[in-house]
Amino acid sequence: MNTTSRSIRLAALAAAVLALSACAPAAPAPESAQAEVTIAADSVTMADTWVKAVPEGMSAAFGVIENPSAVDVTIVSATSEVAHMVELHETVEDETGQHVMREKQGGFVIPAGERLTLEPGGNHLMLMGLTGPLVAGADVTLTLTFSDGSTLDITAPVKDYAGANENYEGGHGGSDEDAGHDHGGDH
Repeated sequence: MNTTSRSIRLAALAAAVLALSACAPAAPAPESAQAEVTIAADSVTMADTWVKAVPEGMSAAFGVIENPSAVDVTIVSATSEVAHMVELHETVEDETGQHVMREKQGGFVIPAGERLTLEPGGNHLMLMGLTGPLVAGADVTLTLTFSDGSTLDITAPVKDYAGANENYEGGHGGSDEDAGHDHGGDH
């Protein structure tokens, strides 16, 4: 066999190997790269949700948010058609020892594989400037927005509840009348 024909056969063999490798499926991305493309709203769930019944002003939503994914997720905002504004709130002790509500800066972070409980006297979704009364037995739809831009709609029943007498920490951007605040009221 001459050198030219051997070179042609080797070139043909190399071309065939390249063509076959182009048809082969790509290797899966490393697990860390796959985790980065997790869409928060596709993995997060919320259970035991409910909203406090009130005749007017403001109310709050509660429940358990679970993040079974491999990455932390952050809820940055929420909306509802029953309120002009919904804020993510935490309850903290002020310098006098009184529990006060305030907007949670940076949103609610739910670590990978963990859950966040929204409850009276703790973290909650504050529904401000209600568009009408919230009557026990009705349902409220809340839309959670995550830091990745995805959204999750939650339906929560309205329930009677007579607890959680926190005060609102001052410095809110709007007026109390616009938001339906009652500084000493419960929610």
